[in-house]
Amino acid sequence: MSDESAGRRQSDALRGILLMCLGVLLFPFLNASAKALTAHYPMPMIVWARFAGHFLVVLIAFLPTSGWRIFHTRRPLLQIGRSLALMSSTALFVTAIGSVPLATASAIGFTAPLMVTALSVPLLGESVGPRRWSAVAVGFIGALIIIRPGAGFTDPAVLPLLGSSACYAIYQIATRRGGLADSAETAIVYAALVGTVVTSFIVPFFFEMPRSVFDGLLFLALGVFGGFGHYLVVRAFRLGPAAVISPLGYAELVGSVILGYFIFGNFPDFWTWVGSAIIIMSGVYIALRERRLRGG
Repeated sequence: MSDESAGRRQSDALRGILLMCLGVLLFPFLNASAKALTAHYPMPMIVWARFAGHFLVVLIAFLPTSGWRIFHTRRPLLQIGRSLALMSSTALFVTAIGSVPLATASAIGFTAPLMVTALSVPLLGESVGPRRWSAVAVGFIGALIIIRPGAGFTDPAVLPLLGSSACYAIYQIATRRGGLADSAETAIVYAALVGTVVTSFIVPFFFEMPRSVFDGLLFLALGVFGGFGHYLVVRAFRLGPAAVISPLGYAELVGSVILGYFIFGNFPDFWTWVGSAIIIMSGVYIALRERRLRGG
């Protein structure tokens, strides 16, 4: 490999790290906006605003350069299915976020990569060795540590969060299956398009005008933060190695802790920190292990 090629790869990796950090910084603002809105507005309206805004963002980002071909897919049923999984994940998350601290919700959301590893065996036919199975088991112990001593199984909001992680894991697995068939731009557009279409049929039964300019800005923020955050993360994974980029996603917990404390007065207790650390270490180990096995 020439020095010029090595330098280009290093430059791309650094750009990927920067884009991932920027994208991850947006997600706590997305979650905080949704949490604030759940106190006064119905869940379908919040989910609709999230996907409609996301759809507008990706159209602005991709349509001028790629044209209408971004809507062409070789696997339409797969794209629709993965998009429905993402929409279900978002709906379950919004249902729970109103009564759960931001940091706790983010930490439980970090179980999604563990679920991807577990579900990749029956859904993708991949082989998972004892080391990664052990990491998955340890990661879920971390989730139980957060749930039992912190929120407790008596809190019904915990179950939708786990369901949200499961749906997001299915979304990621479907994305893997469709990765070779369609471009990343097409995948991003369909992730927003299907959610927008489905929720547009539902939202008229729940629609309420924003009660203030600030509430209107929060609804707008859902699409902006979600759309740009998702776009930056996808761009990051295209520029840098997944084993380097993926662990940066856990930085979302830092933003969630800060916003949760200053906006909602929530600060994670000792058990949330312990469980989060266990989940993060398990996820990082799985990412590094997969990189080694794939020869990356």
